Amino acid sequence: MDIRGRTPADLDACIAALADVQTVDRYPVDWPNDPGGWLTPGDLAGAWVAVEAEVVFGHVAVTRGMEITRLFVTPAARGRGVAARLIGTVRAAVQTPLKLEVSSEGEAAIRLYERIGWRRVGSTRATWLNTTGEPALLHHYASPPI
Repeated sequence: MDIRGRTPADLDACIAALADVQTVDRYPVDWPNDPGGWLTPGDLAGAWVAVEAEVVFGHVAVTRGMEITRLFVTPAARGRGVAARLIGTVRAAVQTPLKLEVSSEGEAAIRLYERIGWRRVGSTRATWLNTTGEPALLHHYASPPI
């Protein structure tokens, strides 16, 4: 599986991959009215995709505030280290400490972050609702030293 910078031509495939993830994991909790816009936030600094045989199996982005966002791997590609490779690609590209936040419901993601050395630095309540209809509990993580 190759990881490369996302191009505009990848956006439809990224939306299809996100739809697969949303069906299984309900990420994002609410399907966005403009999924392409959701994948391309206004403060986007870069985005990468994991691709095999011209199929997008994973995605990650980083904001100008050095926050990892929009990270997902399709169910078909899980268990192959794709998420860790996507995160590693961002870290190598920006060469600076990073941060991320994850809902407490994202137990598999939390296990991954902690396994690869990220540390929880705090928790807050989100303005959006989790799958139970309550304000989501967000855990904030900081990357390990470069």
